[in-house]
Amino acid sequence: MFTSIRPHRDDVALAVSGLLGGLLLWLLGLHTQAGRPFSAPWVTLVPVAVIAGTELLRRSAPRTALTVAALALIADQFTRGSLATVLMFTDVMYAAVLYGTPAAARRLPVATLLITVASTIGFLAWFRRPEALLIGVVIGLISFIPAITGVSVRNHRTAAEAARLAAAQTARLAEMDRVQAVIAERARMARELHDMVANHLSAVAIHSTAALSIDDPDTSRNALRVIRENSVEGLAEMRRLIGLLREGGEDGAPAAAPTLASLDALIERANTDGAPSGLVCALEDTRAAGSAALPTPVELAAYRIVQESLTNALKHAAPGPVTVRIDLTGDVLAVEVTSVSGSRPGPTAPGSGAGLVGMRERVALLGGSFEAGCVDEKLWRVRAELPVREREMRE
Repeated sequence: MFTSIRPHRDDVALAVSGLLGGLLLWLLGLHTQAGRPFSAPWVTLVPVAVIAGTELLRRSAPRTALTVAALALIADQFTRGSLATVLMFTDVMYAAVLYGTPAAARRLPVATLLITVASTIGFLAWFRRPEALLIGVVIGLISFIPAITGVSVRNHRTAAEAARLAAAQTARLAEMDRVQAVIAERARMARELHDMVANHLSAVAIHSTAALSIDDPDTSRNALRVIRENSVEGLAEMRRLIGLLREGGEDGAPAAAPTLASLDALIERANTDGAPSGLVCALEDTRAAGSAALPTPVELAAYRIVQESLTNALKHAAPGPVTVRIDLTGDVLAVEVTSVSGSRPGPTAPGSGAGLVGMRERVALLGGSFEAGCVDEKLWRVRAELPVREREMRE
């Protein structure tokens, strides 16, 4: 199926300019040679018109344009000749390298160089005069030099396009990194928010249920006191978290992250919150007295795991002991929380499972191991092992 090729507007301008230039030279009687077989003045315009037509195809069909232009240039040698024909041929040669196939861009400079060298040697051997070298120079100027120029411009454009694509790829990778960073930060803040607030809200839910179900003024008064304490502490931690998120807050100093040294207060509060449900919390820390502080990420993760485990015990555990064990063996900190598994008659609070997911994510970020589940029918255990050497932690 034939498809018409619409020439580029720049190619049309070059064709018209070349044709008008050749016509002007013809009217002025300016020719490049004399004593040719076809010496009639009008014959000179035929190669000019043909090669001007090839200018229309220099971009859309460069190989066809170069073939026809070469034939027109050869035909021009049998007429009185026109400088416009030679100049337009150099442009067609340049365009054939610039807009042609990669194979043509590789072969044309080599072919024109060989033609230039062979022509120089041939004419020198034929005429046996030094002036014959000028013929080789002219052939090189109208064929080899435009081909080399086309290669240089093509390589420059290819390099520029590669740089543009690399910049676009870098921008896409940067955007992907930014999105991943935002997702990771959201997950981190979700864990922090859940771990800080879930404990207090669970205590509020348990004690409010107890106050509503038990018709006893003292019990209701104690429950309301615990509800108020947990509400105040939860709001304080919420304000601290929001302060960290808000830029340009009044308090420029970051709040200190909780550490294992705060576990005693956490256990004491858990005993207060779990008393209506029959829970008794105890801490067993087997680390050596006066041992060096652990890396901040490890201490924070261990604290949050204990906090969330106590919250889960407050929500779901049956009456009985809740034991928190902290042990440091070599370069591994082990955190274990056990509670009685089963149903209980007292009030409970609903759970979504986000706490276990958050604990697992915290441990995974530090390169540790985590497990949670029933050891037997009556014991639920949460155990995490955290590497304490920073070089072992994942970035």
